[in-house]
Amino acid sequence: MTASKGRPAAPTKVRTVIKVGGGLLSQAGAFDMVTGALASFAKGQRALVVPGGGPFADAVRELARRIKIPEDAAHWMAVLGMDQYAQALAARTTGAVVVENLADTERALESGAIPVLAPYRWLRETDPLPHTWGITSDSIAAWVAGVVGATRIVLIKPVKGTVARVVDPNFTRALPAGVDTVVLTAHELERLGDALDGRAAQRG
Repeated sequence: MTASKGRPAAPTKVRTVIKVGGGLLSQAGAFDMVTGALASFAKGQRALVVPGGGPFADAVRELARRIKIPEDAAHWMAVLGMDQYAQALAARTTGAVVVENLADTERALESGAIPVLAPYRWLRETDPLPHTWGITSDSIAAWVAGVVGATRIVLIKPVKGTVARVVDPNFTRALPAGVDTVVLTAHELERLGDALDGRAAQRG
């Protein structure tokens, strides 16, 4: 179970958080490459997959712009978009299951499955981050990494770049000190195994 603000009360089974960017859905073939790589490399690696928002969050942004949805409502609608992407990732990744909290995640890992987080219920219970468009799924994944006690986070992004160039401004504040960060594109997924083993760490 977890302590206040979702911090772990004891070490967990998760070593790596894998954040799968929603922007990959706009690249031809990228989704299949990612789900194939997750099935090949993540099983048995004590990894938790966190989805991005992608077109689901973009739809919320457009709706909020047109009908002036308050930021609180838009925040939770965008998080629900992450739940939708989680369902797609789990359905297309061999050996994956959707999880909603830390207990679900640990049960999935114990059973040999790849947990894919649908974060809405967990975030509603803890509400750890500001409700603004400056907070994206990157910061949510960073917060999750802290909650589960992960030692690294792998960001699978549609574009190549340093950590500072591809994440939202709150990411480094949400990520606990000492957590290694790796950025990969869909065309670099042969390195995912090394990243999960801690052989491809980068910061900055």
